Amino acid sequence: MNNLLNKTIGEIVAEDYRTAEIFGKHGIDFCCKGNRSIQEACSKANIDQAKLTEEVEAILNKSEDASYDYQSWPLDQLADHIEQKHHHYVEEKMPILKQYLEKLCQVHGKSHPELFEITRLFTASAGELAMHMKKEEFILFPFVRKMERAKKSGEKITYAQFDTVQSPVRMMMEEHETEGDRFQLISELSNHYSLPDDACNTYRVTFAMLKEFEEDLHLHIHLENNILFPKSIALEKQLS
Repeated sequence: MNNLLNKTIGEIVAEDYRTAEIFGKHGIDFCCKGNRSIQEACSKANIDQAKLTEEVEAILNKSEDASYDYQSWPLDQLADHIEQKHHHYVEEKMPILKQYLEKLCQVHGKSHPELFEITRLFTASAGELAMHMKKEEFILFPFVRKMERAKKSGEKITYAQFDTVQSPVRMMMEEHETEGDRFQLISELSNHYSLPDDACNTYRVTFAMLKEFEEDLHLHIHLENNILFPKSIALEKQLS
């Protein structure tokens, strides 16, 4: 237990992503606010620290699927995975969700006015995420891949658009926090994606997709904030 209490939540999830399920179940943000200890998070949310720690330890004691050992992946492989899986997911789902949300506003907005604010928040998030991902794809990720090549070949790395990788990383993390907060509001407005009694099939599909979108975003941000970014900063220091 002491070992867990000496780590941040982000570090715990980075070492074994299965623990994310436990933190998520208790409403603890492990991605954007993963720099807190279990003790700090439990104290703030009034959660039984001993019970949560016991649940985390139970997960850690189960045999692990090595395919999810993101910590061991080379940084270029992790960047490729984030781009191909999570960026593609966001790009694919955003227009569908926007269309469904607009339809819900038209049909159910009078009875459920919170749908208008949920739609506004999601639309804002969609626009910001689109720009955010392009900055990663055209600026940050290419430099991460360049550093991995330099580590293997011994070649010297050159800087083009920034002095140190910490500059774009800092910007990306600030944008992650904005989107994390925005989806927290969406979750609260929808009563954590609970369906009203008059929910039609479109309502059900839309809320299920929104919940899945938020869960994917949590993993997406976690892989960057807690693994890719700190390892990129460490690799840059190693190379210099």
